[in-house]
Amino acid sequence: MSSVNIGTWPRPNQRTRSIPATQNPSLHALKTLPIFPKRRRAKLIYSFSPISVSAVLAKEDTVRDEEIQDFDFKAYMIQKANTVNQALDQAISLKDPEKIHEAMRYSLLAGGKRVRPVLCIAACELVGGREETAIPAACAVEMIHTMSLIHDDLPCMDNDDLRRGKPTNHKVFGEDVAVLAGDALLALAFEHVAVSTKDVSPARVVRAIGELAKSIGKEGLVAGQVVDINSEGLSNVGLERLEFIHLHKTAALLESSVVLGGIVGGGSDEEVERLRKFARSIGLLFQVVDDILDVTKSSEDLGKTAGKDLVADKVTYPKLLGIPKSKEFADKLISDAKEQLRGFHPEKAAPLFALANYIAYRQN
Repeated sequence: MSSVNIGTWPRPNQRTRSIPATQNPSLHALKTLPIFPKRRRAKLIYSFSPISVSAVLAKEDTVRDEEIQDFDFKAYMIQKANTVNQALDQAISLKDPEKIHEAMRYSLLAGGKRVRPVLCIAACELVGGREETAIPAACAVEMIHTMSLIHDDLPCMDNDDLRRGKPTNHKVFGEDVAVLAGDALLALAFEHVAVSTKDVSPARVVRAIGELAKSIGKEGLVAGQVVDINSEGLSNVGLERLEFIHLHKTAALLESSVVLGGIVGGGSDEEVERLRKFARSIGLLFQVVDDILDVTKSSEDLGKTAGKDLVADKVTYPKLLGIPKSKEFADKLISDAKEQLRGFHPEKAAPLFALANYIAYRQN
């Protein structure tokens, strides 16, 4: 279990910081950073485990961000994560051939923060939908995320031995079964949305399926992964290419998670597009933070192999910008994300505000 104090990262404050374009010509988002006035911030500590989620206020500070003033993030995450875990457990039962089902369940039920399915549910509820309406889509994005982890860990890809604190799927079941387990999860994800989504119009279900497919295909996750592989060891990879990799490889599925919730929840086109912009920012934010954690935390802290990007000579935000400017970029992204939530009902938007904070200040 790990915890993070949201006051631990330095933040720009009181004045606008400018970075000459000649230093970073493609880093348009960092040329002018927003003003962050000084104020006392809540010291929210988030802790995650496969069993429970904790969020407590530090005793020495009682002022919380205005966006989540009366929101119990701990209770929300526990309730949603438990609901998702139960639904995932029910979605894949042990039956013949047992080995493939064991392999699918091994990775799918190995824990994890369930950020993507919770984002899906929160977006659905934000636009007036019900939790049970979003559960099939929420499970689908977690199945696809798990598939991507299984395949990403394979020797032909990132060649990793540890995931969520456990041996990776191919280390337990072999490379052949691991590939097939990922394939099976991918197929099941689409089946689950199509068959299990209730009280949603066929047109919206089809739209959701199309959105999900696009996020992981040649214009989504696969595109990002291919460019990432082709960029290993190159010395001339710039920020524009790095942003392409992460907007497709990481942000696309997070974006899809939120957009699916908005679609099945009955959101208008305008609401869905605002949710899309919110998700795109937090999706890129997720990867920026991931890059920072990879070089600042241990394998024990992360539950996966630390420093593997450095070993693989992969281009990352810390490698191109350094850690301080990477953290400034994270501040810009979370500010942009929260701006898209303004105008929604504050109480209904509170979970997404809190989840954006979690993504920004997590420690694994």
